[in-house]
Amino acid sequence: MHAERFSKGTMNNDQTMFLIICSAMVLFMTPGLAFFYGGLVRASSVVSMMMMSIGSLGLIGVMWILFGYAISFSGAGHGNFYGIDGFAGIDFSKLVLADEIAAAKTGDGIGLAFAGFQGTFAIITVALISGAIADRARFGSWMVFAGLWATLVYFPVASWIFNFTAKDGKVIDGGWLVYNVGVLDFAGGTVVEIASGASALALALVLGKRFGFTKGMHAPHNVPLVLIGVAILWFGWFGFNAGSELAADGVASLAFINTLAAPVGAMVTWAIYEQIAHGKPTSIGVASGAIAGLVAITPACAYIAPVWALVLGAIVGVVCALAIEMKFVLGFDDSLDVVGIHLVGGLVGTLFIGLFGNGVGLFLGFGAEQLGKQALGAAVVLVYAFAISYALGWLIQKTIGFRVTSTDEIAGVDLVQHGELAYAGTDPRWTWRN
Repeated sequence: MHAERFSKGTMNNDQTMFLIICSAMVLFMTPGLAFFYGGLVRASSVVSMMMMSIGSLGLIGVMWILFGYAISFSGAGHGNFYGIDGFAGIDFSKLVLADEIAAAKTGDGIGLAFAGFQGTFAIITVALISGAIADRARFGSWMVFAGLWATLVYFPVASWIFNFTAKDGKVIDGGWLVYNVGVLDFAGGTVVEIASGASALALALVLGKRFGFTKGMHAPHNVPLVLIGVAILWFGWFGFNAGSELAADGVASLAFINTLAAPVGAMVTWAIYEQIAHGKPTSIGVASGAIAGLVAITPACAYIAPVWALVLGAIVGVVCALAIEMKFVLGFDDSLDVVGIHLVGGLVGTLFIGLFGNGVGLFLGFGAEQLGKQALGAAVVLVYAFAISYALGWLIQKTIGFRVTSTDEIAGVDLVQHGELAYAGTDPRWTWRN
């Protein structure tokens, strides 16, 4: 979030409405993700897959209001609850959004709108991880992981990246990655994409491979559902990226057009890659290309020109497609390619700023300093998220169990975990009534 948050003592009703609209768009992304993931899995796992996204919406939404916002946005980064500067310093007036509610009673509510906007980011980030463990995870265990992960990974990392004070377009205080290190991340390439992708890899390793894991073991059961999900995600992503300016201005407009440019570039190159490598382009491939482009442009959307956004999209359309193939070489089962798209795409987009970012890019004549900062920030978030996620996943697996039994996995987890199936005709309890 790289605009000055708001001007003290002035009314910002237009800015408040802008944030409310963008927040609604970003919140809509989580049901969109549920459709996207739900269409990609087997028909007997649709409910389970979608419930992990919807469950995240409920749980993380509650946590954000109670204490997540307070952890992420106490002070201006220094002395945060468990940020890099120590454990002291949480602003208890921010618990249950108390200070923002009090301010809204006499002002324009911009602080409360900002808190809601940030909450939608937390929700979608947690939900993203679930794609790596499709077809084989217990819902209750997933919810325990989601709550712990948000508390130990997302909330502090959001503080490192998003919690800062800016003046005249420059960060003058804040979270250590943006202030002390100088990482540029406009809308969450690190805290959203790299953190979720690294955590997805950790969980995929902890839970192990699905029964009979091979290339092409399961085709998406409902392609139209996947495409509906992608359409919703792309729509919401405009609010995700442009809204991160916190104001409807020229920077938001640049973020908006780049959120169009990168995905279309990635769609084209992914389709070309599939034509060359497999003989035909697929709708799932083109949809995946759009998501890869959206992931990559997230950190860079306000820092590069639209032509470079097209280039970035063209690059990730191929790189992410190749990365997905690597899971079969390396032998880990990332069910819905969260690692190949979100981790790899997030890394490429974050580093791309150091190469082609306005005023900082190596290939634009500004040296390699910013590239080094981007690499350091990406590495810190990746290692931190992976380590915590692996530890949490291992602990849950060893105690209450994370993975369903092989019998339940083969039969399909929907009936076992939720007592229902997505399609009545496949439900053994469903019979004709005369």
